[in-house]
Amino acid sequence: MVRFIHTSDLHLGKRFGNMPDDLRGRLREARHTVIDRLAARARENGATAVLLAGDTFDTETPAPDIRRQALAAMGHQAPLRWIILPGNHDSLQASELWLLLRAEAPPNVTLLTEPAPFLLEPDVAILPAPCTTRRPGRDLSEWMNRAETGAAMRLGLAHGAVLEFSEEEAASDVIAPDRAARAGLDYLALGDWHGRMAVGERTHYSGTPEPDRFKHNAAGVALLVSIAGRGAPLEVSHVQTGQFDWRTVAMQLLVSDDAAAMLSDRLPERPQRRQSLVRIAAAGRTTMAARSALIAAATEVGPEFARFELLTDALATDVESDDLDLIDRAGALRRTAEMLREQSLDESRSAEDRQIARAALMRLFSYAQGAAT
Repeated sequence: MVRFIHTSDLHLGKRFGNMPDDLRGRLREARHTVIDRLAARARENGATAVLLAGDTFDTETPAPDIRRQALAAMGHQAPLRWIILPGNHDSLQASELWLLLRAEAPPNVTLLTEPAPFLLEPDVAILPAPCTTRRPGRDLSEWMNRAETGAAMRLGLAHGAVLEFSEEEAASDVIAPDRAARAGLDYLALGDWHGRMAVGERTHYSGTPEPDRFKHNAAGVALLVSIAGRGAPLEVSHVQTGQFDWRTVAMQLLVSDDAAAMLSDRLPERPQRRQSLVRIAAAGRTTMAARSALIAAATEVGPEFARFELLTDALATDVESDDLDLIDRAGALRRTAEMLREQSLDESRSAEDRQIARAALMRLFSYAQGAAT
C-alpha cells in the first residue's frame, strides 16, 4: 500500500497585482501557509509524501525569501517527504533556480529534474516529466512508455495540458490523455490545470490547493491517493486545503424578480465572508427600481467580503413611464430622463452608446431616489 497527497500549482510568490494592498498580502500569505495545510492533511490521512506536479513557484526567479521560506516550511514537516517537479512557470530553463534549490533543500525534499525513475519506496517508482522550458514543444511524458521499473508500482508525474483549446492543429506538447494506459502507470499525477479534474480512472489533475482566480469556481483541494499494489484498484479522494474561496454567483433575473432579495439568498453565510472573493454575474431583465435596489444592496454588503464585484453588463433594464415618474413628473430632469431613455433604446446607435445612456439614466434615477429619501 502506498498513500500520498497529489497537488500542484502552488505558485508561491504570486503577486496578485490587481488586488488592493491589504488583500494582496493576505492572498500571498495564504499561498505560503498552504504548505502547512497540505502537511496536516497528509498526517491526518496517513500519507507519507506530497507530490507537487509543477509550478511550485510562480516565476523562474522567485525572491530569495519566497524560496527559502518554502523550503524551510517543508523541512519543518519531516519526516513527511516532498517531491517537487519543475513546471512551466518554474521550468528547468531557470537553471540558477534549480541549482539554488538543490543546494538549499532539506533532506525530506526531493527535486525531480531528470526524466528517470525515482524510487519513492523500494517497490514504488515515480516517473517524472520535468518541464524543460515554458513551452517544451513535445510531450515530455512519452518516455514513460519505455521506462524500466521491474515489479515496482509506477507513478507518473507531469505538468501540462491534455487538450489543446485553439482551433489550430493540436500542439505537439499536449500530454497524451491515455498516457497512463500506454505506459502501464498505476497513477498519473498532473499539474497545470488549476481546477480539480479526472481525465481517467488513473489520471487526475489535482488543481491548485489555494485558488487564485474565479475561473474554476471551486474550493481549494488536494488529492489523497491510495494504491494497494502494482495494478491494484486505487482510491482517489479530495481533502480541503484552501483558505480563500473564489466564487462566481450567477443571477438570472426576470422582470418580476426581487433582485435584492435574490442577491441576499445567494451569498455565503456571514462567518465565511471575510475569506470569500465573490463575483455576482447578473443577467436577464429587470426594472429600474429593482436594478437600483440590487446595486444598493451590493454596495451595502460588499465590505463584508475579502473582495466583492457586481457585474451588470448582461442585465437589461426595462424603463417604463412609471419609472420616469420616480425621477420627476415634469421639468428639466424629466426631459433629460426621456432623452436618455430614447437613446438607450435607439438601435441606430452603437451598443456602447446605448450602454452609456442606460448607465446615465440609472445614475439619474439613483440621485432622484436618494434626494427623495
